[in-house]
Amino acid sequence: MTGDTTIRGARAAYAPYTAFAAFGIFWGAWGAALPALRTQAGVSEGQLGTALLFVGLGALPSMALTGRAVDRFGLRVVAWLLAALAGAGLLITAGADGVISLIIGMLLVGATSGAADVAINTLAGRAEHVTGKPLLTRSHGLFSVGVVIASLAAGALLGTGLTLPATFAVVAAVMLALATAAHLTGTALRIPTGQGETAGDRARRAGRITSLLGSPLFVVGLVAALAYAVENAHQSWGAVMLTDVFTAAPQLAAAAPATFAATAALARLSLAPLSRSHPTAMLLGGGALATAGSVVLATAPSIAVALTGLVLAALGTATLFPTLLSRSLRDTDPARHGRATSTVAATAYLGFLLGPAYVGLLAETTDLRGALLGVAALALAFTLTAAPISTWAGRRTPGDH
Repeated sequence: MTGDTTIRGARAAYAPYTAFAAFGIFWGAWGAALPALRTQAGVSEGQLGTALLFVGLGALPSMALTGRAVDRFGLRVVAWLLAALAGAGLLITAGADGVISLIIGMLLVGATSGAADVAINTLAGRAEHVTGKPLLTRSHGLFSVGVVIASLAAGALLGTGLTLPATFAVVAAVMLALATAAHLTGTALRIPTGQGETAGDRARRAGRITSLLGSPLFVVGLVAALAYAVENAHQSWGAVMLTDVFTAAPQLAAAAPATFAATAALARLSLAPLSRSHPTAMLLGGGALATAGSVVLATAPSIAVALTGLVLAALGTATLFPTLLSRSLRDTDPARHGRATSTVAATAYLGFLLGPAYVGLLAETTDLRGALLGVAALALAFTLTAAPISTWAGRRTPGDH
């Protein structure tokens, strides 16, 4: 390996790491701030759950379109999309007053988050292609590190009486710094001349549109949607669970998303090689742990047991999506990584419709504990379907992707 190639590989790793850290910082602060956002907006659990539904509704169309934009305009869009997400956080925390304004803010957060999600996953997939290392799973680990830091920091800031807009102003400043770093290091991932899409490629892609529902990427995305639903349900409602069920203070409630994210970070950073060498075992084992953790959380008699359930659920869900996406991109032309990522990620993002909103609506008819048992049912569904679907998708030829 030449010195130039070595430097290029190192820079390829730094770009997704900083991008995912910025993304994690936003969602860490978001999870810790949800109880305060609900109070500021003056809405109930059911109304919050309905509003969270609009995060997914805003994200889906932007995720479907972003991959094509990344393939066309390059990875420089990553920094701009992360900046847009930071701005959306500032707007919703400053303007949420009632269910209508909350829903509008959720739509904006969803649209910018969905676009940034596809862009940073495309960035990580491109970096993984350049280096041959499991950077997708490791990058998701850096996302979790960002969630841990931001959830604890946001909880501490809110506990001292700092307002939501001021807290998210700090978040935005950190995100912009990391987005700039991702932009500066991502130049090592440009596609060499001659690897772009040709007219023949476009014709073949157009001919495959009608068979999308039977394609490996779409079906893998459906399985990943279950994983996303379980993961985001715990991440979004953990702090609310500790607040409402155990009357925890903001600083203690922030331990829920922080515990979940810290466990996920350790799992992703340590198990990344296995996500490439033993994907089926990782999917089945992860689904089983997520099911068990959800049941423990739902029936927890104390905060300590509830946090134990979150640890188990985090261990289970940590590597599910990056494992599925990495396998999907392995035989995909780098020039089409954006579109491939859009297909898997946009389909998987349906889990946001079955996750936080699902919990809120179930909690309205039963209670929060019963709603979390519903999350366990989703995790069990994933466990039962992951092996046959991933095996089927793995046997398809690269041309089908």
